[in-house]
Amino acid sequence: MDLQLGNRIVVVTGASKGIGWACAEAFANAGARVVLVSRSQANLDTALARWPKSAPAPVAIAADLTRAEEAERMAAMAEEVGPVAILVNSAGAARRYAPADLDAAAWHDAMDAKFFSYIHAIDAVLKRMLGRGRGAIVNIIGMGGKVATPVHLPGGAANAALMLATVGLAAAFGPKGIRINAINPGATLTGRVQEGLKAESKMTGLSEAELLERNQARIPLGRLGTPEEIAQVALFLASERASYVTGAIVPMDGGSGAVI
Repeated sequence: MDLQLGNRIVVVTGASKGIGWACAEAFANAGARVVLVSRSQANLDTALARWPKSAPAPVAIAADLTRAEEAERMAAMAEEVGPVAILVNSAGAARRYAPADLDAAAWHDAMDAKFFSYIHAIDAVLKRMLGRGRGAIVNIIGMGGKVATPVHLPGGAANAALMLATVGLAAAFGPKGIRINAINPGATLTGRVQEGLKAESKMTGLSEAELLERNQARIPLGRLGTPEEIAQVALFLASERASYVTGAIVPMDGGSGAVI
């Protein structure tokens, strides 16, 4: 299927690793011109070194998206490449805590790391899209905002807020030609899984290996997802093949979250 992404300018935040990296690589392989965004210049350098030779060379921008002015600088630099057609938000990850370790700072940090890093990027890029009357935004959020888990409460709250923001902004700016959708990955094979297992191990006393086996057994499809699988859905949602899709929250958890 031709997703008609050739030469489109795509900004991917959190692009140096995990799901963000998989999305960046997938868009490049579809012919898009990708702008990689990460807080860490060192991580960007590593990503550039392993960038596929067959794909168009990306532009890399180091920016701390928890700060609105940094998001604005990032958007301005991305526009120097060309008019940004697509924003994929995958930056920011709230730490996981055993409930006994929670304090007010943990809740604030989660909102800064996940909610505001997305909102700042959306605000900076969206207003430029509005001037052109078209654009697509895909927010990689997470099932933690849909199903509460004890070790992911601050991050889950940030995810829930992002889901509401996604649907609300989609309704507000659909008439202006902007589509905004989200993907809610469940447990996915990234470094984040290990962090979650460590927190859960501390809380339960079970080994990380045993917890991973139990977690996979609870997933109807019998395994964790991969970043590449998430990226393929992001590709579709951002493309013209999904031209009548906006305000959608797509679960990708292997069927483990049996909720509407």
